[in-house]
Amino acid sequence: MPAQIKHIAISTDNYAHVGRWYQAILGMSISSGNQRPEAAVVVTDGYIGMNVIPRNVGNAARLDHFGFEVPDPEEVFARLREAYPNIKWQKRPSTRPFAGVTMHDPAGNYFDLSHQRLEHRADIYTDASVWGQKHDRRIHHFQLHVVDPEPVVRFYKDIFDLQEQPREPGDANHYLTDGTVTMVIKPWRINDFGGANIESPGMDHLGFVVDSIERFEADLQRVTDRNPLLSGKPLGKGAEGQERLRLLKTCRYGQYQLADPDGVLIDLMEE
Repeated sequence: MPAQIKHIAISTDNYAHVGRWYQAILGMSISSGNQRPEAAVVVTDGYIGMNVIPRNVGNAARLDHFGFEVPDPEEVFARLREAYPNIKWQKRPSTRPFAGVTMHDPAGNYFDLSHQRLEHRADIYTDASVWGQKHDRRIHHFQLHVVDPEPVVRFYKDIFDLQEQPREPGDANHYLTDGTVTMVIKPWRINDFGGANIESPGMDHLGFVVDSIERFEADLQRVTDRNPLLSGKPLGKGAEGQERLRLLKTCRYGQYQLADPDGVLIDLMEE
């Protein structure tokens, strides 16, 4: 079953500002046919859609969840019933432009499930003009922290046929890919946060591939000189900030690190 990672969601109080930042700084596209200005800002890199969603009361501001697109969700449900009977799923309201259902993995990380025939798909997810476009900057990976990686890795391989990539000796991370986007599953250890604020298991950061880091830095300088409000949050300030930056730099893909205006962590790698 050729499942594709086609959705990323960020929860934020500043969704309009953050959405514009991903357009201006990372070159993501917005659909000209967006008819829901009161809702999330939805952008894309031509392969994966990103919803920058208004944070609801009781929800955290964070890199929130991801989503798969599959040819037939009934096949997913059948695999779950057979191999993972304790995994449940929930049909989502029709106001969600991507999600048909939301489910979770064995560690409790939740994600959306969609398919092309979903009746209430909306926004950028139905705009054929933005899909398949070549972007110089696109989402390459995201990192997921879990306490016990092995059952989580098996789950995504068993249910969604993600392929595991080779890793270097001594690398405790796992790398699962749909052929375009990679899910990095990293062991969560409380001792890793000895010098910084402790963070819960879950999504950790987004990784983008760019045509040139040097060109990205020049564009970042140009854009923020013209509009300082499009600067991201400072990264690596103070002793705790330096420690958090050190943890981000342990990702094997990252060559350049930054944060969006709400503090979501990002690393970049060259094509």
